[in-house]
Amino acid sequence: MKIGLIKEIKVHEYRVGMTPECVGAYIANGHTVFVEKDAGLGAGFENEAYEAQGATIISDKQKIFDESDMIVKVKEPLEEEYGYFKENQILYTYLHLAADKPQALALLSKKVKAVAYETITDNFGLLPCLAPMSQIAGRLAVQEGAKYLEKPFGGSGVLLGGVPGVKRGNVVIIGGGVVGMNACQMAVGLGANVSVLDINPITLAHYDQIFGSRVTTLYSNRANLVAALKEADLVVGAVLIPGAAAPKLVKKEDLKLMKKHSVMVDVAIDQGGCFETSRVTYHDNPTYVVDDIVHYCVGNMPGAVSLTSTLALTSNTLRHGLAIANKGLEQALKDDKNLLNGLNVYDGKCVNEAVAKSLNLEYTKLEF
Repeated sequence: MKIGLIKEIKVHEYRVGMTPECVGAYIANGHTVFVEKDAGLGAGFENEAYEAQGATIISDKQKIFDESDMIVKVKEPLEEEYGYFKENQILYTYLHLAADKPQALALLSKKVKAVAYETITDNFGLLPCLAPMSQIAGRLAVQEGAKYLEKPFGGSGVLLGGVPGVKRGNVVIIGGGVVGMNACQMAVGLGANVSVLDINPITLAHYDQIFGSRVTTLYSNRANLVAALKEADLVVGAVLIPGAAAPKLVKKEDLKLMKKHSVMVDVAIDQGGCFETSRVTYHDNPTYVVDDIVHYCVGNMPGAVSLTSTLALTSNTLRHGLAIANKGLEQALKDDKNLLNGLNVYDGKCVNEAVAKSLNLEYTKLEF
């Protein structure tokens, strides 16, 4: 199979979909790899490192699309990239289609066969290709939130860990999944008062077992959420419904109840966000203020730590990419139901039920 590795063009996105070592694995399995010139520079990988593994470096993005059977990326294709695709081309990347109907319609019209990292499952129902970026985003959420609490950045001037004789800051984490767990670890490590809300009692019990009295666990209902927001200095939105748009749990009216100049970080923004007042921001202008509350809603947070993110991502995505290349997409999907769960669009049809429901599109169930 001919595989094309594309340079990311999203604002301040420095990750890359394959390391040179990944390229070497494809080459060793008899495949051809085209790498767009400078695709790996943002993550610290020179063109020569890819060439040393057997890749062909090409400057012309369109040529790579024309020559390749499968395109490997990190982030979803942007509008200016839609025209590059050809019918029946395999796209292997993060898609987050539930919050991006124009992209979904473009991929459907081009009859692209798109496998989304974020909906591939494992035998335990977990999301192995999403998890590493969720780990990083959760840790960054507290790191960035703590920074934007600083007065020069528009925050309230609260130090989350406090100091002797001065109370600690309060961190509220909505959602106890992978993002929430990693945010919690960071916040506890800083010495903050931490509350975690989730609808799953088993998840909350897990937090109690790990953190004990260092974390307050709360069942996520409207009353508990509002009470927690009133005391929060930093709120981390870590809600995930796989493949679907995130529910809007924090309402605009809730901001009036919060401390002025507190900070909200919406990690769910790539699925539409879990705050009513969320809108996508970028690393070059990451925050805005609504009703005296600082909002941080960067959709590609892990792109800021591109080396760590690329190594973590590709260690999880390579296995499935090789299966697709070695067997062909259809056989790979037939052999692995977990990979089949990653298929979002195929031959002009939306084949992921959660995506179809979120976008009000017709859902087609595929059988291989």
